Amino acid sequence: MYRWKQQRERAAFLALANGEIFRGWSFGAPTDTVGEAVFNTGMSGYQEILTDPSYAGQFVTLTAPEIGNYGCNPQDVESRGLFLNGLVIHELNEPSNFRAETSLEETLRAAGKPAIAGVDTRRLTLTLRDCGSQKAFLHVSEEPLSEAEAVERARAWSGLDGKDYAEIVTAGKRYEWNHDGEFRVVALDYGIKYNILRGLAAAGMQVTVLPAHTTAEEVLREKPDGVFLSNGPADPSAVRYAAEMIRALIGRVPLMGICLGHQLLGIACGASCGRLKFGHHGCNHPVRNLLTGKIEITSQNHNFALNADRLPEALEVTHINLNDQTVEGIRHRHEPAFSVQYHPEAAPGPHDSHYLFTQFRNLMER
Repeated sequence: MYRWKQQRERAAFLALANGEIFRGWSFGAPTDTVGEAVFNTGMSGYQEILTDPSYAGQFVTLTAPEIGNYGCNPQDVESRGLFLNGLVIHELNEPSNFRAETSLEETLRAAGKPAIAGVDTRRLTLTLRDCGSQKAFLHVSEEPLSEAEAVERARAWSGLDGKDYAEIVTAGKRYEWNHDGEFRVVALDYGIKYNILRGLAAAGMQVTVLPAHTTAEEVLREKPDGVFLSNGPADPSAVRYAAEMIRALIGRVPLMGICLGHQLLGIACGASCGRLKFGHHGCNHPVRNLLTGKIEITSQNHNFALNADRLPEALEVTHINLNDQTVEGIRHRHEPAFSVQYHPEAAPGPHDSHYLFTQFRNLMER
């Protein structure tokens, strides 16, 4: 009880570029930094969110009010580290779960990531929904800093647009995920999550992971039965080398993409991407499969989307978001290639979309 009281005396605040201030107390690493403030509507899965490379450069605001209850453990991580810039929550709880090996606070401190608790996350979420994602500055250190100066630091930050964060989060080296499977798949790592690799392996695929800057020639040298294009952070238009690589592979090997990989496949085919007002972040987004008419509840994490009114003739829309009608899935009309904007590996989230890994397998069988 005394430790929590001490922590709550460590005043901190989040300053948005629009001038709004959200006060609370620091409980992560005592390091000030900039980032883009977004909100995630998932009710659980904070450890998977922390270790999702797609959150690189962002302050993640969790809308669920009670966070930390089940702690953290090595089994639930989704990548080799924490890539988000900071965490914003309402109420921090000590862990009370038999699987917990460390607390949320200990995990953040070990990774050098700042966090703020005690924030009115409902008001912050409404602000981000109404005003859009915001450049922000998180002040959690003991450095004297006025709120006005923090706002100016947020405004001065260059932001995520036009920045290639895939080269920051990629492991940058080749590795084998598993050696068994009927089909040999190359997975391009733009910020890949472990549960995606588990999903591919469970569908009977032997997976080799290659770094983001891999060329088409290097991919084909592996003699793959299929190529998987992974999720990743920030602006897809900045990852031009990947779009060029994908363009060279279309028609030569079956392709499947998700999230950033979906956007890159679209760009490679001549589509364009635009920024969403506040993005899609959560595990409860309804998507209609236009090929079957079924509704899938999906896990999502992205700030950009393919422009529906500028899709080339070669692409067919297969899925749409029922909240805002944005493009959630495409397939090539003439070549074996498809992609979805959401996350079929569902970590965290529902399992409605696991069939997509089987769909990729079927594409390779044909």
